[in-house]
Amino acid sequence: MDHAAAAQSQAPVTRIDELDRAFAALADPTRREVIRCLIERPRRAGELAHALDLTAPAMSKHLRVLRHARLVSESGIDDDARVRVYRVEAEAFRPLGDWIDAVGHWRGQLHAFKAHAERRRKR
Repeated sequence: MDHAAAAQSQAPVTRIDELDRAFAALADPTRREVIRCLIERPRRAGELAHALDLTAPAMSKHLRVLRHARLVSESGIDDDARVRVYRVEAEAFRPLGDWIDAVGHWRGQLHAFKAHAERRRKR
């Protein structure tokens, strides 16, 4: 690994990086369905795979992406350490909502500016 690559791999995660990972994870319709299922209640990977008619390896891949984006978390259960339960990390969605709200604000500002410019052009 060269010096630049090493420095980049140690760079702190920024809010933009988090947003990029979250939006990339949610770009896949299957992962959005996983989130929808987990909003109802925490579930095991096998339950999710069955509910979405996916193989266990396919579900594992989707859950890995969602965990990497910090949109879901996993925990064990006391009776069996092999069983993992997944749940939505609701707090992780706050930056997404904030970003969407900010874009909505600017869209409104741009519409107002367009209306103002069109009124001035008609004079």
